[in-house]
Amino acid sequence: MATIPVIVKHQGKKYNIDLDPSTTGEVLKFQLYSLTGVEPDRQKILVKGGQLKDDTDLSKLGAKPGQTFMMMGTPGDGTAGLVRPTEVTKFVEDMTEAEAAQQVGATPAGLQNLGNTCYLNSTLQTLRSVPELQDQLAKYTPAPPGQGTSGNTLGDLSMFGLSGLGSSMDLTASLRDLYKQMSETQEGFPPLVFLNALRAAFPQFAEKAKSGNGYAQQDAEEAWSQIVAQLRQKLKMNDTSASEPKEISFIDKYLAGAFQSTTECDEPAAKEGGEEPIKGEDIFLKLDCHISGATNHLRDGIMAALEEKIEKQSEVLGRDAVYTKKSRISRLPKYLTVHFVRFFWKREAQKKAKIMRKVTFPHELDVVEFCTDELKKMLIPVRDKVREVRKDEEDIERARKRQKRIHDKAVADEAAGIVDSVSESVKKDEKKEADKKKKEGKSEDTEMEDIVFKTDAEIDAERAAAILEAKKELHALINPSLLEDEGANKSGLYELRGIVTHQGASADSGHYTSYVKKQGPLDPKTGKRGEEDGKWWWFNDDKVSEVDAEKIDTLSGGGESHSALILLYRAIPLPTAEGKNE
Repeated sequence: MATIPVIVKHQGKKYNIDLDPSTTGEVLKFQLYSLTGVEPDRQKILVKGGQLKDDTDLSKLGAKPGQTFMMMGTPGDGTAGLVRPTEVTKFVEDMTEAEAAQQVGATPAGLQNLGNTCYLNSTLQTLRSVPELQDQLAKYTPAPPGQGTSGNTLGDLSMFGLSGLGSSMDLTASLRDLYKQMSETQEGFPPLVFLNALRAAFPQFAEKAKSGNGYAQQDAEEAWSQIVAQLRQKLKMNDTSASEPKEISFIDKYLAGAFQSTTECDEPAAKEGGEEPIKGEDIFLKLDCHISGATNHLRDGIMAALEEKIEKQSEVLGRDAVYTKKSRISRLPKYLTVHFVRFFWKREAQKKAKIMRKVTFPHELDVVEFCTDELKKMLIPVRDKVREVRKDEEDIERARKRQKRIHDKAVADEAAGIVDSVSESVKKDEKKEADKKKKEGKSEDTEMEDIVFKTDAEIDAERAAAILEAKKELHALINPSLLEDEGANKSGLYELRGIVTHQGASADSGHYTSYVKKQGPLDPKTGKRGEEDGKWWWFNDDKVSEVDAEKIDTLSGGGESHSALILLYRAIPLPTAEGKNE
């Protein structure tokens, strides 16, 4: 059917419209919406007989070419006509490499192997999983000449962000620049500048291979320890949580814990002679997991490492004696590093041999039992409440799923014409009982109290309110001193975030890789991350792939295949005072 050219007047303006008689009034309203910006539900179009309705057949209007219709109505609040989007849509193929690398779901950059540097690549990738470290590195500026270690002109250039020039004179600045460059690509990046800085600061990593070709393989744990030690010296930050603002080391705040120890002589003669146990306090940057023939789980190895035998001079006995040093944790950092002590010096082979024994480790680690009694009292109420809230959330989720299954089955049965025989028999029994009472002259009606049935939505709302209240109670249980310490663990529970693995039979050979748990997608507007999918990134030098969580359970050792050497745990997030998740 041919269209009819008509005129629509609105607020003093005339609009030429091609009216299609084969359509309805709703189509005409959308045509006018595109011209006037007045939403269809706010339009009043006057036609013969009254207002035009959405379902009116336009062929019945009897419209003639050039006929004029009157329209009334104004756009809704804040919608004065169609507005061009504030942000221009940009497709991936039109983005720069840096923009593409920062999109949701982008594969992170790998690191090229520069000749037996897999030990370094795996270490750098795992450390990069600490977002607070990246944030603090971005603020880092090397000390000016006279205060720092370098007065070289090239060294000064890193103060102005000239990546790869002055950075080579400062390990921390080199790490800052490297992480920035990695964030701007999805390709394998060569960490040459950082490698040179590491070898300049620690010549052991410049050792040549015994074959004479290139550099020797190194121990990833030694690289980790040296890099963290250097960051501890150089990377400072203002501690705003303290009563008086002061400058502290980033590592001390987020990655360093504290021990309280007691050292006592094993020989009764020393005690009888009046020798008192020696108490001490130490800072630790990692927990060791010692591996023996009786070690099956991470817990066993950590407990063994917290009790060690040492030989030293006894003043009471006047000779060397064996002492037992027992340590307990008095401060837990937000990020906890655990080292599997798998390598030992094998004298006859003149190399670092590897302990192959299988030692399992959890995705969530409870370290409360390794703490001092004082710290335990602070952690246990919070830990137990966390588990209680989780159980309630799991129960609600199970009930929701069960309710959905029942509903879906009922809908499917009804659609298929299937009758529930049990329900039908109950209805028949009820009808027979009612008929019997009628014959006996008894009234079927019984006075009952009013019963109010809640809807599913009301039940869900009540459950959500109960969980919110429980989370507020959880936050209230956090000890005030722990609450002030932003970089401390407040529950004693940790979640696994990164792993450095080793494949092979010796520290001086084999291959290192790393696994880092994927973060939830970042909302660029709110800066908050969404829910995680439970998958991991596997960094094998410049090759980066996604793996399932089940893969992590295969890294416990038991042979020359990939086994965990370093674990990086992060304190589980706790709700805020308002009951919201961090």
